[in-house]
Amino acid sequence: MRDFYEILGIKKEATQREIKKAYRIQAKKYHPDLNPGDKEAEQQFKEVSLAYEVLSDESKRQNYDLYGEDSLKDGFAGQGGFGGFGDIFGDLFDIFGGGFSGNYASNNQKVPKRGGDIRADVQLDFKEAVFGCEKDVNIRRTETCRSCQGSGAEEGTEIHKCERCHGSGQVRESRQSPFGRVVQVVPCPDCQGKGEVIETPCSHCHGSGREIFSRKIHVHIPKGVNNKSILSMPGEGNHGENGGPAGDLYIYISVKEDPIFKRKGHDIYIDLPVSYMDAVLGAKIEVPTLDSIESFDLPPGTVGGKIFSLQGKGVPKLQSVGRGDFYFRVEIIVPQKISKRQRELLEELRGESPSEAKTERKGFFDRVKEWFEE
Repeated sequence: MRDFYEILGIKKEATQREIKKAYRIQAKKYHPDLNPGDKEAEQQFKEVSLAYEVLSDESKRQNYDLYGEDSLKDGFAGQGGFGGFGDIFGDLFDIFGGGFSGNYASNNQKVPKRGGDIRADVQLDFKEAVFGCEKDVNIRRTETCRSCQGSGAEEGTEIHKCERCHGSGQVRESRQSPFGRVVQVVPCPDCQGKGEVIETPCSHCHGSGREIFSRKIHVHIPKGVNNKSILSMPGEGNHGENGGPAGDLYIYISVKEDPIFKRKGHDIYIDLPVSYMDAVLGAKIEVPTLDSIESFDLPPGTVGGKIFSLQGKGVPKLQSVGRGDFYFRVEIIVPQKISKRQRELLEELRGESPSEAKTERKGFFDRVKEWFEE
């Protein structure tokens, strides 16, 4: 497995500035124009370029740190996607002042291009996140112009082959660089790299062949999603150009807190009020879970803060089987007001406190007395 950080000679904690500086050094060292006929240098330059392509983009870098080279595979459901080396060549020309041959700088606008990705934010109630739901999400995305069908030309007008580049979309420019005079292939300035010249631009898209549309997308929210979960919908992003595939739609989930249920992973926690008498004597109590009211046998002598669990009563596991567990902590409720008769009974009970309780109380105060006598 290739280590992109090692290829660039940087640490994993490197900043973007350090990454670009390292790339500049490596690119100058291995660029094919400076190493003609050296296949090893050419391969090394490709490795350096790929490493920079990934690490210079925070989204791609995060995916690489988490999943390694698997994040570069087609269909990987990360947050960005890898759309070629267009950006990296722009950085390369910035670094070298604009001058290398066209072997690596092709920018033909007629090449199929993948559409950009789109982000949509969806807020869910606690229950919706636990059990899943269906949502309609409003988005704005770029699509092929319906008027000109993507040609960019007004209906009834013609599109001519560019006379300057003869339809290739590219022209060669000779420039002086720090390493001598080199030839660079650049987009044709007359047709902006398209190879064609539009006689009359489309009045709807102004010649771009693309328009922005508002769409309502139906989204299935699976059970078990959590706050900050990200769902991907392949092909629902901006439409591609020149027959390229559409980008993806990423749904960023935020979940409202619930006043009763607290979630940690797939487990649920609650504080359950229990009367003093039920805690002392034991009782069959009702426990509100996510699905229903469960009956639970509370053992006699339960102390406040005691935690009990109900297995398999937590949150359904996302993209898996089973559920987490449900935990409830006993919170003993002491009445603020009692009747005269209740007070008399309690006073009577206090006089008949179990001997073990008296012994434990005496031992406690003996230890306190020793503390102050030291």
